[in-house]
Amino acid sequence: MSILIGILGILLLIGISWFMSNDKKNINFRAVVIMMAVQFFLAWFMLNTSIGKTVLQKIVDFFNKILSFGNEGIAFVFGELSTGGYFFINVLMMIVFVSSLLSILTYTRILPLAIKYIGGTVAKVTGLPKVESFVAVNSMIFGDTTAILSVKSYLHKLGPNRLFIVVTSSLVAVSCSILGAYMQLLPPEYVLIALPINVFSGLILASIVAPVTNDDDEEINIEEMIPEKSLFEAIGNGALIGGKTALIVGAMLITYIGLLAMANFAFDNTIGMTFQELLGFVFAPVAFIMGIPPSEIVRAGSIMGTKVAANEFVAMLDFVKIMPEMSAKTVGIVSAFLISFANFSSIGIILGTVQAINAEKASELAKVGLKVLFVATMGSVMTGTIVGIFL
Repeated sequence: MSILIGILGILLLIGISWFMSNDKKNINFRAVVIMMAVQFFLAWFMLNTSIGKTVLQKIVDFFNKILSFGNEGIAFVFGELSTGGYFFINVLMMIVFVSSLLSILTYTRILPLAIKYIGGTVAKVTGLPKVESFVAVNSMIFGDTTAILSVKSYLHKLGPNRLFIVVTSSLVAVSCSILGAYMQLLPPEYVLIALPINVFSGLILASIVAPVTNDDDEEINIEEMIPEKSLFEAIGNGALIGGKTALIVGAMLITYIGLLAMANFAFDNTIGMTFQELLGFVFAPVAFIMGIPPSEIVRAGSIMGTKVAANEFVAMLDFVKIMPEMSAKTVGIVSAFLISFANFSSIGIILGTVQAINAEKASELAKVGLKVLFVATMGSVMTGTIVGIFL
């Protein structure tokens, strides 16, 4: 029954996107079918086949080994504090190491070339433009703002629909620099599965809402992704960006957790229900169509609502507390849903990024900001639902 509900949930998401579409006649349903088939294959292969499970476990072991190297540096700097379970030290400091590692892979052209050709393959198979496909794949590695910056020279050429797809698909994704932090809070296998499925979730729904053609497509220049002139400059810049990111995440957590505590107190003392409990009831129907057991939809909905209202880290910290009480299916669905930047604060960050590149495009984007967030959130719902179907 939960599988049937999940399939109906996906059809509902596509139906809502079709209803919101500004150009129904030009929706590329061939691309939609192909991308959905890829999503279902990836989820089935990784979760329901012995080969896929082995491959996934090898990838998890590889990432855990990489993280263990980062822990060596953290232990050296913080000494005994690194064994104290402090969130800032044990989780956020890993961002510094992973960010530097990504900078090395970028400087050596390994990541840019991989992103270019994977994005090109996605464009060729689906018929979507290269820029949109490139940003979607790039977002899986570098996150929303960096992915948009990597195509800044093309931004002025993008019409409203193309801009909508670029921003929405980037918002559904996350940055690999924060991946290590996620994997220390959530089951690593669901973090890794969500990454590629998110790429297609964003493209599917955004391209239905804002259809485009590849008539005016451009070739991607990967050199724009490589600002450093030497390997040591790349390592240093990566570390500085990682440190800045860790501080920003820490500052945001202090702010949002404090604001949520204040909101919970205010709501509890006025309506007898905390703000997060209210979010649970608001998002309970969404949790239900994702295939979450009815007995857990309110608590799961509270986590999902917290993620959209605040950010994924705040939601993860709350989810960790109740995860042992949740079914394996709920853990997988909610974990996959949380792996995205689709929240209110990210809209402001993206608007600021686009504003710095092109004020005219930022003005266009501001008019559809809430629509972008809504479709990106539906993309996260689609990812969680697909994972749930195979659990």
